[in-house]
Amino acid sequence: MDYTPLSPFMRPISHANLRVVERTEATVPDRPINKWELLRELSKAQTAFGLTERDLTVLQGLLSFFPHDALGGNAEMIVFPANKTICERLNGMPCSTMRRHLSRLIESGMVARRDSPNGKRYARKHGDERCAFGFDLSPLFRRAEEIARAADAVRNAESGVKRLRVIVSLMRRDLAALAEFGQEVRPDLDLWRQLHDTAVVVAKALRRKLSAEVLGEFRTKLEALLDHARSIIDGPGTEDLNSNAAQIEQHHHSSNKESIDSEHSLEDPAQCNDARNEQVIVLDDRIDQREMQQMPNIPLHLVTAACPSLGVFYQGEVRHWHQLFNAACHMRPAMGISLSAWEEAQRCMGPEQASIVMVAMLERFAEIRSPGGYLRALTAKAASGEFSCGPMVMALIGKRNVA
Repeated sequence: MDYTPLSPFMRPISHANLRVVERTEATVPDRPINKWELLRELSKAQTAFGLTERDLTVLQGLLSFFPHDALGGNAEMIVFPANKTICERLNGMPCSTMRRHLSRLIESGMVARRDSPNGKRYARKHGDERCAFGFDLSPLFRRAEEIARAADAVRNAESGVKRLRVIVSLMRRDLAALAEFGQEVRPDLDLWRQLHDTAVVVAKALRRKLSAEVLGEFRTKLEALLDHARSIIDGPGTEDLNSNAAQIEQHHHSSNKESIDSEHSLEDPAQCNDARNEQVIVLDDRIDQREMQQMPNIPLHLVTAACPSLGVFYQGEVRHWHQLFNAACHMRPAMGISLSAWEEAQRCMGPEQASIVMVAMLERFAEIRSPGGYLRALTAKAASGEFSCGPMVMALIGKRNVA
């Protein structure tokens, strides 16, 4: 037809009618486009064009009336089904609902009305010329490149969100691991409980569908927490913290002794010597009593018999306690136990009992989830006088006998 009407039949004209006419002058794609592929692209980018799933369902119904799979070419892209026929094609959608979604497609510029003078939809031939009135699908075809770009932008955004979600998930896992490791290295800090709580909160949040903005906020927060945790754990002198504290404690004791000596120097020398000797005797008694409490209450040969895995870290037969201690020092890093936890165990249990605990843990290594935390728990019991290594060894011997 030589003329393209602007106004719909018995309906007021709107800006949408004028915009459709302007778009007809735009660049037309140089090749036919599969109508179903174009519909899938539009479905991906529906938000960018203000469309809903029901709008696209009506558009799918209109496309089904077009006899060819490809839009474009020399075929006229006008379909002219009646409202009742469209609703039947849409599985019985109410006519009022269909008209509402059809109006949204027209307002968005994806479909244009081509109403006849009496409002009927039909196609007639006048010689070689075909005249059709109904719904024009050519705006959808002309906007194919715009739709494709919008769909690619949506895919890129979704891919970015997926990558960001993976990063946040990995950072959350690292934060939880650092919280557990930091509890072993620096148990005096309350920071590790806060980091653990944050990791739990992020894990719960990741169960939902989060936007890129929320994920970005989580990433920024986790990055700061991870850097802070690493700076504390890998800071200078972390491994030597307990040994430095022990040196400071020893220096403090020597200072007290000097102050006592200087205090007594003002008095009678004989009284000073008696007081000093009495103090030495009391200290010696305390040291002897403490060493007696820390000595193992089980023979060495039972320990080596109950712990055959000891041979992996010590070549030859273990006959002396210092050999067992050397083996325990070698297996400590292999078991993932920090130096501070090992030194604390020696201080509270004594080197011999601490070594027995280490080799006994090696036998049950597969059953212990956190060796460092387990050793610290036993150390705490030893500090309160509630621990003895004898039952651990006897339990291993009983287990071997049953096996």
